[in-house]
Amino acid sequence: MLTKPINKLLIANRGEIARRIIRTCRAMGIATVAVCSDPDRDSPFVREADEALWLGGARPGESYLDIDKILDAARRTSVNAIHPGYGFLAENADFARRCAEIGITFVGPPAAVIAAMGSKIEAKRLVEQANVPVLPTIEASNHSIDVILQELQEVDWPLLIKASAGGGGRGMRIVRCLDELQAALDTARQEAMAAFGDGSLFIEPYLEKTRHVEVQIFGDTQGNLVHLFERECSIQRRHQKIIEECPSPIVDDTLRAQLCEAALRVGRQIGYIGAGTVEFLLEESGRFHFLEVNTRLQVEHPVTECVTGLDLVRLQLLVAQGERLPDEAIHASLRGHAIEARLYAEDPGNDYLPAAGRLHRCRFPADHELRVDSGIDESCEVSAYYDPMLAKVIAHAPTRSEAATRLASGLASAQIHGLQTNRELLVRVLRHPEFLACRTDTHFLERHDATKLAAPLGDESVQRIHAAAAALASQAERRTNATVLSTVPSGWRSNPSQCQQTTFTIAEHEFRVTYRFERDRLQLTVNGEELVAPQLVSCSPDCVTLVIAGVQRTFLVHRQRDAFYVDSPLGSTTLIEVPRFPNLSVDVIPGSLSAQLPGVVSQVSARVGDVVAKGHVLVVIESMKVLHQIAAPHAGTVSQMLVNTGDTLKAGAVLAVIDEHK
Repeated sequence: MLTKPINKLLIANRGEIARRIIRTCRAMGIATVAVCSDPDRDSPFVREADEALWLGGARPGESYLDIDKILDAARRTSVNAIHPGYGFLAENADFARRCAEIGITFVGPPAAVIAAMGSKIEAKRLVEQANVPVLPTIEASNHSIDVILQELQEVDWPLLIKASAGGGGRGMRIVRCLDELQAALDTARQEAMAAFGDGSLFIEPYLEKTRHVEVQIFGDTQGNLVHLFERECSIQRRHQKIIEECPSPIVDDTLRAQLCEAALRVGRQIGYIGAGTVEFLLEESGRFHFLEVNTRLQVEHPVTECVTGLDLVRLQLLVAQGERLPDEAIHASLRGHAIEARLYAEDPGNDYLPAAGRLHRCRFPADHELRVDSGIDESCEVSAYYDPMLAKVIAHAPTRSEAATRLASGLASAQIHGLQTNRELLVRVLRHPEFLACRTDTHFLERHDATKLAAPLGDESVQRIHAAAAALASQAERRTNATVLSTVPSGWRSNPSQCQQTTFTIAEHEFRVTYRFERDRLQLTVNGEELVAPQLVSCSPDCVTLVIAGVQRTFLVHRQRDAFYVDSPLGSTTLIEVPRFPNLSVDVIPGSLSAQLPGVVSQVSARVGDVVAKGHVLVVIESMKVLHQIAAPHAGTVSQMLVNTGDTLKAGAVLAVIDEHK
């Protein structure tokens, strides 16, 4: 078959996956074009591409989901191929078809295959014909609630509502009783529409205590179809994978052969070409059920790359050019174990609330041999319009235990400043006895308290020491900026005099640090308790080396206004310096409801004068592709409604005021 070389490629995506594609294209000598929305104009992927075009707008529907804008960008830059990445238009059959109509190579399977698998309902029908087990399914898109209820008589509870057009946990809801069904359908439909531009839903039984195992398949136009082994993705929050690994720790050779053969039967049934993933639910008994086919590159593809030594993006491009899969892909083998953790800007201790805003620092230790795939760099603004993933951090080692240890240690040692993340939760999961003993399933994070998993890695004793280091760094900064005697420690006297004092807060806890430099010693106390035999080895505004109780440690200190970020072998701590003269003039409107995160108002369901009960949803905010409901904290009357549908909000914006009923 004649090949059609790709010489210039447009990336119809953003962030981490755009950078990942650029990296492989550069190695292959392929020129790249980035497209971006208004919030992404200064993003790293835009700078790294050879050319860039601005699509305008902020929401995905105005930019990365707008087929006409993307194809116009392709025409204007004379590309001959488009890579869709994952998410957005990656599994949009119409997009693939329109690319083919204008002679542009779509880096992915043919439009007909995407269409067949794009409807997860139709996909299950086709897969059944390949003799692969599937769960019973009810279409919920165009049916009335009465019809759905009638069909549900044949399905076991609890139920899982799923978006037919997408994945990643968007548009998914668990329903455990009939009273929850209508509200869950409505919310899932809105979320699916916002994320994929398609609100189609279906319902299937929700299996308890299962594992999520998937098989990477690859087909070319020469008739070759291979598998590249399985991945396990059972650690999930809200049906969104956060830790993935290859191979699965509980899949033996026999089960691996069964899973991979089933995946290949699916691929042959639909004539698969390119990179795809066949996903299964695996029960404790060893029975497995087909879930779906993702007709694209997966977020977690790096773990497969690590254990096989293959570049999956390169394979995609070779296949898209009409070339045969190389021998190393056809005869791939496993080497060691790889684990990936998804670092998200979110607060697991607060129902995984996304965090948008300025990221001041994101550095990983080079000596842990970690692979870091990230869409951000330091001082990036993390937008409320897109997924909150900051980076994928991957460890590859000869054994699973070593990979888990290396990844947990690297995450714990990273400097991540400016935004709340799930870093602590990831570290604790990787070090958890159940994870290390391979006893996890998709309910792991339901069995274990996320608040405890997400608590700071350092206890109060660590926070005390970090507060002391921050205070010493602060005084060093003042001396550095002093116009006279800048080399003399802050507060130094030839005769001992009063102590210097700095106060910090961590959540609701206060740490009052007092220190005094004497002729031959340092006096250092926190909350009135003196640290044992402190010795100051060196001190600068950003690095303090301190001996306490005979143990020397180095503390890295990064200051941003009144926030101090301290990283050391003991962990990481964020401290807020208490001003000596606090501003007491800040007014808080009684009964006001504020936005906890930036976003766009998706729905307003109350008006001034309405009497509302406690828990009544007043406003729905769309942020980072998820809908967040803002409910009344108490019964009362709405005296002010300060937002309208479509408004763009900053974190802390007042939404409404409720006069409480006494």
